Amino acid sequence: MVTVPHSPASARPTITRKDVARLAGVSTAVVSYVVNGGPKRVSPVTAAKVREAISALGYRPNAAARALKLGSSEMLGMVVPDTTNPFFATLARAVEEAAAARGYALLLANSGGSAANERRQVRNLASRRVDGVFLSSVLFEPDLTELEHSEIPAVLLNHSSEVPGFNSVGVELLEGSRRAVEHLVGHGHRNIALVMGMNSGNDLDAREVGWQQGLAEAGLPEGPILRCDFDRQGGYRAGQRLLASADRPTAVFVSSDLQAVGLLRAVSEAGLRVPEDLAVFSFDGSAEAEYSWPPLSTVVQPVQAMAEAAVEALIDFDGVSPTRNRIFPVDLVLRASCGCVPVPAAAAPGLPARPAS
Repeated sequence: MVTVPHSPASARPTITRKDVARLAGVSTAVVSYVVNGGPKRVSPVTAAKVREAISALGYRPNAAARALKLGSSEMLGMVVPDTTNPFFATLARAVEEAAAARGYALLLANSGGSAANERRQVRNLASRRVDGVFLSSVLFEPDLTELEHSEIPAVLLNHSSEVPGFNSVGVELLEGSRRAVEHLVGHGHRNIALVMGMNSGNDLDAREVGWQQGLAEAGLPEGPILRCDFDRQGGYRAGQRLLASADRPTAVFVSSDLQAVGLLRAVSEAGLRVPEDLAVFSFDGSAEAEYSWPPLSTVVQPVQAMAEAAVEALIDFDGVSPTRNRIFPVDLVLRASCGCVPVPAAAAPGLPARPAS
């Protein structure tokens, strides 16, 4: 039995869905499903609790808001740090296709790697009343207040740590990076550098931890660390600094394919060769890695599986089930940049060697 204290009608504040949800012991989404008759199914017992709370509180849904909800255009929003980055472009396309298969369209927004721009884009999507948001945040602990206040579900995409109350999808950043370093060690390298992208919160990235673990397991000291932006120019400048160092390393692990492409240019301009003078292993598995010169050995993220899992987590979220941080394993694709696949002597630049199977 749901009971509520009596108070004079003139003294009662406006009753909201949150009040009903609190009294019934459910989420606001479940209240919405009961009021609107869907789109998610609610068990008869739970629905009865919600209706009892509605009656006890005297809740009256806003007719205009209810009509807007029922007339949803089935639009989802997605915010990524850089729409020009091949990895995020591929990820966005995979999410778009997975969403389309469920009858939803996707609205894509770019944060430009800025936490402030990210918040602004999230606010824009919330104001458009999208049915859900995929957020590939520049922060390890993003600000989701706007979405919570707007009662819009969200999934953190390309996010490998748990955020209470939200579903998230990521990959084994640490393990993939550790394996890449282990592979370089297997080629005989003893001085392995790290080119590490910077995040807005200056938090320790799991790729850096994986690099540290890989070296520690091999009994090797940490090589130089060069921090830069997650783009080609960042990798290019990091490569210039790396090659100018007195104790130049023989190998480098790079935190993204895009940075590695910039680094390859710096190596070429210095008159050096990859992998003979500097072996390179990167992270992401974008098409750019396959078509760089030489082709990049890279840690490949399962983009399609991640996208499908994110869409499922967002569309099927019922507001009751516990949230989940789903982590996918990664694979190593071995190409010429680490020394696994010979670069044909007669091959012209722009014609990459066949990837290893």
